[in-house]
Amino acid sequence: MNSLDNLLFQLINGLTRQNKLLDGLIVFLAGYLQYILLALAIFLLLAKVKDWRRQLFIFLFFTLSAILSRGLITEIIRFFYSRPRPFTALNILPLINHDLTGAFPSGHMTLYFVLALSIFLLNRKWAWFFTAAVILMGLARIFVGVHWPTDILGGILIAIISYFLIKKILPFKNKTA
Repeated sequence: MNSLDNLLFQLINGLTRQNKLLDGLIVFLAGYLQYILLALAIFLLLAKVKDWRRQLFIFLFFTLSAILSRGLITEIIRFFYSRPRPFTALNILPLINHDLTGAFPSGHMTLYFVLALSIFLLNRKWAWFFTAAVILMGLARIFVGVHWPTDILGGILIAIISYFLIKKILPFKNKTA
């Protein structure tokens, strides 16, 4: 493990168990914010886009980007490179339960960063909100002890690459934003 990665992890995760309110907030961000973001994305797609063809296009765009980033690239990397999660490598108790699958790249970041990028097809203001929320989710997952910082950055990078590959294949003409 990279010493900068370990140092950043220790700085962020070292804040745990010092304040129950902060721990609770971070557990919410790491484990439950994802459901709110998915529900909000569905609501935005249905409320902001009146043309069913455009709704379908955006939904398929996100779905293809998600399959590429989370379903293919992440799983291929994890097949060939199994990085232990911080709670296993450092023998610490994480704030949330998690399985022992490989840590790199973060599956949450590959999926939810693609979601945030896809929201740009709907509305820029909401997309920036989603981007900030997903970054908070990533930091929270370091805080609770289930990811290293580079897992989060790797997930974001894979999401960006996947999004732009799909955008290249399926050019999108934005009529409103």
